[in-house]
Amino acid sequence: MKDHRRQLENVSRRLFFRQGLSLGALTMLTGCNLQDDTAVDRALWAMSRWNDRVQAFLFDPHRLAPTFRLDDITDPFPFNAFYAEDSVPDIDLSDYRLTVSGRVDNKAAWRLEDLRRLPQAAQITQHICIEGWSAIGQWSGVPLGLFLQRIGADLTANYVGFKCADRYYSSIDMPSALHPQTILALDFRNDPLPLKYGSPVKLRIPTKLGFKNPKHIVEIFVTNDYPGGYWEDQGYNWFSGL
Repeated sequence: MKDHRRQLENVSRRLFFRQGLSLGALTMLTGCNLQDDTAVDRALWAMSRWNDRVQAFLFDPHRLAPTFRLDDITDPFPFNAFYAEDSVPDIDLSDYRLTVSGRVDNKAAWRLEDLRRLPQAAQITQHICIEGWSAIGQWSGVPLGLFLQRIGADLTANYVGFKCADRYYSSIDMPSALHPQTILALDFRNDPLPLKYGSPVKLRIPTKLGFKNPKHIVEIFVTNDYPGGYWEDQGYNWFSGL
């Protein structure tokens, strides 16, 4: 550990300033177990929660993520998940329903054709993975803010959460949900979203790290209670803004 101390200090410094101390990445490098009930672990969790509050305070809901040209698109766009590509869930699109719950007035389920009838927005933006790689893709779909308005969501609530067909789950803060570039992506490169990229519905939020973009979404809920997330509950920084 002594031989690698300088390298670890440099990594932790970069993570802090570039990603607001991505706690999951840092603890994997140092071997810390955030499930242990120790003073160090409690301090790390407290630092992560403090970092969430700072990032939320600094977040500008009007600042846009960079956009790119068609010839900038990464081809092929990489597959990424907590499982191998051959384990992507097989979803029958004809039976698909997006359910909504929590602090919303209209809890009726949505079919894909219902979502496509709503106004659509397109973007060519960069997906930045916490693992150290990035890729540029083209997505289009329903602005999440518009969808939340249509279902009568409480826009003063703290969180918007997502449950997925592949057991993944995540959540974002309401100001990030209302950001104009945050969309429920239905298409990739002008074609229906492929299964490996998140069909039938994927959250595309270019103002956050890649793991905050859940795929295969089957439920959206609005709440004031902290919902956590698949990686966030294992120590990754929850806000994870760029």
